Amino acid sequence: MPTRRAFLAAVAAAGPELHWLSIDQAAALIRARKLSPVELTRHCLARIEKLNPTLKAFITVTGEQALADAKALEKEKPRSPLHGIPIALKDLYDTKGIRTTAASKQFADRVPVEDAEVVKLLKAAGAIVIGKANMDEFAYNFTAETSYYGTARNPWNQQLSPGGSSGGSAVAVAAGMCFAALGSDTGGSIRQPAAFCGITGFKPTYGKLSTRGVLPLAWSLDTVGPMTRSPRDAEILFHAMGGRAASTITPRFGIPRKLFFDELDPETAQLVEAAIRQFVGARDVPFPDVPIAPGTPGLSLDYGNVIYAEAYAFHKTMMAKTPENYHPRIRQNINLGVAVTAADYIQSKRGLDRWRETSAQLFPGVDLLLTPTTPGPAFPLGKPASLIYLRNTAMWNLFGLPTISVPCGFTKAGLPVGLQITGRAGEDNLVLTAAARFQRNAGPAYPAL
Repeated sequence: MPTRRAFLAAVAAAGPELHWLSIDQAAALIRARKLSPVELTRHCLARIEKLNPTLKAFITVTGEQALADAKALEKEKPRSPLHGIPIALKDLYDTKGIRTTAASKQFADRVPVEDAEVVKLLKAAGAIVIGKANMDEFAYNFTAETSYYGTARNPWNQQLSPGGSSGGSAVAVAAGMCFAALGSDTGGSIRQPAAFCGITGFKPTYGKLSTRGVLPLAWSLDTVGPMTRSPRDAEILFHAMGGRAASTITPRFGIPRKLFFDELDPETAQLVEAAIRQFVGARDVPFPDVPIAPGTPGLSLDYGNVIYAEAYAFHKTMMAKTPENYHPRIRQNINLGVAVTAADYIQSKRGLDRWRETSAQLFPGVDLLLTPTTPGPAFPLGKPASLIYLRNTAMWNLFGLPTISVPCGFTKAGLPVGLQITGRAGEDNLVLTAAARFQRNAGPAYPAL
């Protein structure tokens, strides 16, 4: 079993490898002129060339443009900690002059004329876009198997799913092909792949960061956020994307066991309980009765109606004209919206608003909530996967709260497990700070390769 000690030894042994540097470490070397953006970019491109044919983390690699940007940045004084740092974008972020496909044949030739708002901000901070990451088509699945461009594979075990829909972003970061990536999260699509691949995935408060120029799955639930190898790296991207510092209080921790701790894989339960013991004073807190959608293992009824209806509204016309351009599983998912009536949608949208208005009640005498990110580690590719793998993540999309997955250990098979830390609306920085403090004790969850 890969223990924390073995993991830290592996990271120490990987010290000379540029791709395992933290963003702060790389930024310090760039500031000191001991490392150039060109050198760093070439190193990441070499990693992509070596690993992407097998792992399929990228749909499009922007090598020439990335090197041109690196050469220009090399001549400047550093703008921020992201100056000269190669990052990837999930392929639903618009990129000027570079195709944005959403992993679909439908958009195979779609080339935006403008960058997404957060991409503009990251470029202004000096980040280098090295490529567009693979994903489940139109972000409407969670296994990485529905991309028109091939299945992304988990770097810890290539027979397993890296999670989805931001699977390519997670693989790219976990395998050292870039220093960070952007994902999107409508029901766990940042946090579940982060847990499966042993990295950090942060979903900010709903509406905290702009989704302008990001292809939607469900407008009322979509959130954009960073996927990195540490909470500190996630904080750097979050601030560059428009996030702002918030509370610096010393947090009190609660554990909502109802629902979130049901039907856990035994090893996951053991690792999460061990992680929770590191949070001094953490205590059990109640969780409300949230009506569950029929036939789903723990997904909210209001959440289900909203995502089904809004996804159908976006795709209805395109799918009617060219259904053959959609993956069969994605067509099936989109058609779930046919049965949602206007009255159903309106009532569930009102319900979603009420849950968010009353979300502060989830924190009785505490500031942050601790749960497993997923009920188990990565599942096999090629077999049906249960929606239970979204149960613990989608609940926080319903409430619109800031939440992060951070690695908390390994199973006997060597697979990472994630701990989820969730805060009140707007307390994004408190979530990031608590996760960073935990990881300093627990150690990072890499290298995998």
